[in-house]
Amino acid sequence: MEDNHRRRVRIAHIGIAVRALGDSLPFYRDVLGLPEVPLDDSDGATIVGLATGDALVELLEASTPDSPVGRFIERRGPGIHHICFVVDDLDGTLDRCRAAGVRLIDDVPRIGAEGKRIAFLHPSSTSGVLVELTED
Repeated sequence: MEDNHRRRVRIAHIGIAVRALGDSLPFYRDVLGLPEVPLDDSDGATIVGLATGDALVELLEASTPDSPVGRFIERRGPGIHHICFVVDDLDGTLDRCRAAGVRLIDDVPRIGAEGKRIAFLHPSSTSGVLVELTED
């Protein structure tokens, strides 16, 4: 039988680091026709959410060069910054991550751009991908 924590995980959003929202937003909003979803800015980034069915695309523009998104763009250029998964039990999932030796960026969940509890996992433990976890 499959574990509960594996059955209910789904993608919440994909964060895309952009140099300028004004240059990137028209493609997603006007060409693809994705409707904007209001989101709060967070972690030194201006964020525009775009609805894609059950998941969002978040366009992330750095507010300052030393913000996480600013440093990402400086090192790697624009592109996929992170993927966020919804889990049923964020605290339990973080406990399983710790037990498995997964390196956590956030030891304790915090409030993210959508007003939900979030925690990030370090890319060194997730095949080079920055993973964000959240719960409904």
